[in-house]
Amino acid sequence: MIDSLSPNTLKQYDCYLKEWYKFCENQNVDYLDASIPNILFFFTKLYNSGYNYGSLNCCKSALSTILGKNISSDDRIARFMKGVFRCRPPKPKYQFTWDIDIVLDYLAHMYPNDDLSLELLSKKLVTLLALITAQRAQTLSKIQVNNILYNSNCITIKISEATKTSRPNSYNPLLKLPYFNEKPAICPARALCCYKNKTESIRKTDCNYFFISYRKPHSRVTNQTLSHWIKDMLHRSGIDTTIFGSHSTRHASTSKAKLAGVSLDVIRRTAGWSVSSSVFARFYNKDIVAYQDSFAHSILDS
Repeated sequence: MIDSLSPNTLKQYDCYLKEWYKFCENQNVDYLDASIPNILFFFTKLYNSGYNYGSLNCCKSALSTILGKNISSDDRIARFMKGVFRCRPPKPKYQFTWDIDIVLDYLAHMYPNDDLSLELLSKKLVTLLALITAQRAQTLSKIQVNNILYNSNCITIKISEATKTSRPNSYNPLLKLPYFNEKPAICPARALCCYKNKTESIRKTDCNYFFISYRKPHSRVTNQTLSHWIKDMLHRSGIDTTIFGSHSTRHASTSKAKLAGVSLDVIRRTAGWSVSSSVFARFYNKDIVAYQDSFAHSILDS
């Protein structure tokens, strides 16, 4: 049962389950068999202490793992959560997003790839991959050397390990990197080949993961490290990283693709959302700052 949850989910649920256990001890309630009124009392205490809708919703999911799905389906819980939503509506992390051309222009100046240090090449490559695949850093950290297929027109990467979106009867991401001959400076396939050649001599024989540290002992890097690399490249490009983190590459790239006329089905499939998913429409489809400005200028200039 524990293995059914990812390590990150377990870590996220841990604080809520601890609070629930303390509450049940104080109220002399069985923490594995509590009534709906007791759960509502617990949620009310959390709400009065400052919890917002998102935190309480996550807490509800945590309790569902030990108390069952009847929590989510109960009308009283649903009514309470709707009240929290109206009183403290959740705010999206990003109201708008940045234009990826700003970052791509900066990465284009980091060329030729062979002249770059391993640090800069590593950060350039992972940023390009995040932009053109719209994948999470977690997915990119699972790329393995043996799962990369080099063809004359593109490079194909199969993700064999489970990712955040992995579910029964679903397929893991398959990343395709075309050779972008028009602009070799920002060609992800060329950058990947250069990185492969540069790391061959320092890669440990027992390390099959593609991304390794640019510092000794050149071990496998985590998704948190890749996120730091991406954020550093955004900062160097001039993106305000006090607002935008590494995950904002998914917002920026999918929003730009939509603006360029790419179909919603292609965007969903590329980013790893299901055919019927509304995640992009609800959370990722953002206005791009540069285009907001251009619209205003077009009105004023006329």
